[in-house]
Amino acid sequence: MFRQAESYLTRWLKKKNRSPLLIRGARQVGKSYLIKTFGEKNFKNLVTINFEFMPACTADFKSLDPIEIINRLQIQTGQKITPGETLLFLDEIQDCPDALLALRYFKEKMPDLAVISAGSLLEFTLNDTGFRMPVGRVEFVFLNPMSFEEFLLAKNEDFLLEWIRTIRPGDPIPDSIHQKALSLVRDYTLTGGMPEAVQYFIDNPTDVLGVAEVQSKLIQGYALDFGKYSKTQNQHALLKTIFPKLPYHLGQQISYSKLEENAGIREVKAALELLQLSGLCHFITWTNGEGLPLAANQNPKKFKLLYLDTGLYLRELRLDSTLFSQGDLSLVNKGALAEQWVGQQLLNLSSASEKPALFFWSNDTRGSQSEIDYLWQKEDKIIPIEVKAGNSRQMKSLKIYLEKFPAPYGIRISHAPLGWESENLLSVPYYLVGQLARF
Repeated sequence: MFRQAESYLTRWLKKKNRSPLLIRGARQVGKSYLIKTFGEKNFKNLVTINFEFMPACTADFKSLDPIEIINRLQIQTGQKITPGETLLFLDEIQDCPDALLALRYFKEKMPDLAVISAGSLLEFTLNDTGFRMPVGRVEFVFLNPMSFEEFLLAKNEDFLLEWIRTIRPGDPIPDSIHQKALSLVRDYTLTGGMPEAVQYFIDNPTDVLGVAEVQSKLIQGYALDFGKYSKTQNQHALLKTIFPKLPYHLGQQISYSKLEENAGIREVKAALELLQLSGLCHFITWTNGEGLPLAANQNPKKFKLLYLDTGLYLRELRLDSTLFSQGDLSLVNKGALAEQWVGQQLLNLSSASEKPALFFWSNDTRGSQSEIDYLWQKEDKIIPIEVKAGNSRQMKSLKIYLEKFPAPYGIRISHAPLGWESENLLSVPYYLVGQLARF
């Protein structure tokens, strides 16, 4: 299955002064598959060192000297490692912190050797206060679950994707194509963007139960990881308690006490931050919307949650496709499903080399209930995005925001076709969220 991040890897490979690459993202989003596919396409040979399965190799990185390391790895693996011909893939690199430190010296002393690393729990090592990151000697790629457009590629919907990538506001929208695209949106929503679930759905398009079983297995696997990064037994227990509750709190500002009333705020906050580090959720942070960058005016204490994936979200809530098989996603679970869908696509709009961030706005005036689901930065403009059914007359929060701030226009995401509803309100269907930058 093609991932858009592969295009970034191709550009990285062609750089004259490239650095070793770290692929970051939650477990099972396809990091290893991406690297192996890329390696097989672009190199004479691929040498994979998985520190979880090959713990003896950790000793090969004690010297930090690339020449010594390569000589030892060749003896260990029986494989030739040649700069310009070999891709060296260091998998589960968090199990060998010395390997992370050695990346600096690969950059300085063996720049022609292509080195890519990844790890299922890498974020915890990178964020450890005692870890010394080789700053400026390593590049990053952030990988999320598959986007809707990657899902279309996997399903061989190339003609529809080409139409999606060329349609513009004002162009005629054939209803037959619009309805087909919405049908695929619903398929993607149920399946989600986890590669294993997508592949199972492609191979077994009528076996919804089988897709659910794959998703349940993934969720159980995430829960089994809690013991690997919990600092205490109490924190481990708290993670197991909080994680299943996350889907019930999407679309609303988070209250630690409501998330788990039997634990202290500090304990809940620390547990939630660990879940964020693991990639199982993302924070949508409040910002005042007054200027760029959005992060400069954020309030980290006010935030909402985005779950890792729509399919896993539905599986945790035990919801199935019959709830939205004919209607708008925003009518399910008070709009939380639709917000999850859009947020997941917005994360994939970020550059692969940058850690994505999401923001929302709400009027902090007492008694006001105005809220904008997402604020999205387009070059030097802030674009407010609302996710809901209805028409322009119901966009009260969006109108308030547009009156208060100098945004050029607002965007409404729904099942409605692409088009301008007014001079400053663009209606965008779910299947075109990935094209917002082009619009």
